Amino acid sequence: MNSRPPAAAFRRTKIIFTLGPATESEEMLEKLIDAGADIVRLNMAHATHDWTRRTIRRIRAVSARAERDIAILMDIKGPEIRTGDLEAPIELKPGEIFDFTVKPGVETGDVEVRSVNVNYQDLVKDIKVGETVLVDNGLIQLEVLEKHDARIRCRVLVSGELKSRRHINLPGVKVNLPSFTEKDRGDATVGIEEGIDFLALSFVREAADIARLRAFLEEKKSKVRIVAKIEDQSAIDNLEAIVQACDSLMVARGDLGIECPFEDLPVIQRRAVNACLAHGKPVIIATHMLESMISQPVPTRAEITDVANAVYEQADCVMLSGETTVGKYPLECVQMLDKISRRIEAEDSSDFGEPAVFATERMKILHSAVVLANQLPRSHLVTFTRHGFMAHGLAALRPVHSPILAFTPAAELFRQLRLLRAVEPYLMPFEADPDTTIKNAIAVLRQSGRVDAGDKLIIATDIVSQDRLVDSVQLRTVL
Repeated sequence: MNSRPPAAAFRRTKIIFTLGPATESEEMLEKLIDAGADIVRLNMAHATHDWTRRTIRRIRAVSARAERDIAILMDIKGPEIRTGDLEAPIELKPGEIFDFTVKPGVETGDVEVRSVNVNYQDLVKDIKVGETVLVDNGLIQLEVLEKHDARIRCRVLVSGELKSRRHINLPGVKVNLPSFTEKDRGDATVGIEEGIDFLALSFVREAADIARLRAFLEEKKSKVRIVAKIEDQSAIDNLEAIVQACDSLMVARGDLGIECPFEDLPVIQRRAVNACLAHGKPVIIATHMLESMISQPVPTRAEITDVANAVYEQADCVMLSGETTVGKYPLECVQMLDKISRRIEAEDSSDFGEPAVFATERMKILHSAVVLANQLPRSHLVTFTRHGFMAHGLAALRPVHSPILAFTPAAELFRQLRLLRAVEPYLMPFEADPDTTIKNAIAVLRQSGRVDAGDKLIIATDIVSQDRLVDSVQLRTVL
C-alpha cells in the first residue's frame, strides 16, 4: 500500500470523520480520503451487523483504490438510560410535577401527574432527592422531589417536548450499568472479524471498564487498540487511572457538556490533553468542532478558534460527527479542519512546554533523538517499529519541527499509526540486517519525494552489536 501524504505540506494533527448517509458512498469516501482524512469512525448506536460488514469492506476497497489506507474506529454504544415509548409527545411545562417509572404499568397514585417509563431499573436506588434529571441532551431539566418503590417524582425546571426513547443524563450520579454491554460484545466481534483498527468504549467511568474490554480483546486474540471516551463526572474523577489504562483517550464534549457545568469544559479538555501528554497517550478532541457546517458552508469564527485551540494544545486528532454523517458539506468540513490545522501548526511552536520525559532508558534514547531534531529545523525523524513503541514514544515527545516517518512491516499497525500526531506511517518489510532496512527506507522516501539529497535524517532504531540488538540514534544525510 502506497503511504504517500495526502498533500504536499505536512499536517501534524490527524482528522477523524464519522460515516453516515452523507459520506458512505464510494465517491464521497474517496474524496474525503484524498482531502486528507486519516481515520473513519463507525457509530454503532443504530448500526446493523450487515451494514457494518458491507461498510468496512467498502472503506478498505476505496482506500486501496485511493492508494491511502486509512484506519477504522468502531465506536460502540455502551450503556444508556432512555425513556420508553409514548403514544404522543408530552409538552412539559415549567413547575409541572412529572414521574419517571421503572416498571411498565406502575400507578403514580395521582391521576393529575403524567409519567413515562425508563429502561434503567436501578434509577430509584441510585438517584437522590434534590438531584437533577436531564432529558434529550439536557434540553429538558427536572429536579427530583420524592422517591418511591418504582418511581421518582420530579419538578420540571426547564420545559420542552418529551418524545419517545429520549436519552437521560444523571449528572453526578454513579449508575450501576455495565460499561461493555451484550450489544457492544456483538458489535465488537463483527468489527474484529472485519479488521477494524480501534474500538472506542463509551461512558468509561474507571480503569476497570477498560480492563474488562481488554480481557475481551485478549479472548478474541485481537490487537485492536482501545479508545476510552470520557463523558461524565466519574471519568473526570478517575482521569489519571483511565489515561494510564487505555491506548488513547477521546474527550467526548457532547455528553461532557451535559454531565458537567459548561464553564468546566475548557478546563476538562486542557486537563485531559495534559494527562495524555504526561503519560504518552494519544488524545482525540471530539464533538461540535464545526457544528454549524451541518447546514452552512462556512464555520463560525468561534468554531475556527475552537479547532485552533485543540491544535495549539497539541491534541493528536480532531473529530467530526454530525458534520459528516448528515451534514450538507462533509468534504468542506474535512478541508476546513485541514486548513485550520496547517495554519496553526505553521506558527512558531517553540514556546510549547516540553512533555514529560519518561523514566525508561528507551524513552530517554528517543528523547535524545527529539532534542537533536529540534536543533535541526529541516530534519526528519525516522523510526522502525513492529509493535508501535518507537513511533508512540517519539510522537509523545512532540518534536517541534520534524515529522516522524515510521516504518512497519505490519499492516494493522501501519493503520493504527495514523492516530498519532506528526506520524506518517510507511508499510515496508524489514530485512534481517537493520542497516539494509534503513537503506531501503531511505530509498522509499527518495522515490516518494518525501526527502531530497542533503536532508538530515535522525534515525531512532536498533542495531546489531555483538549478536544482539541495541537501541540507537543515528544522524544521516540523504545522498
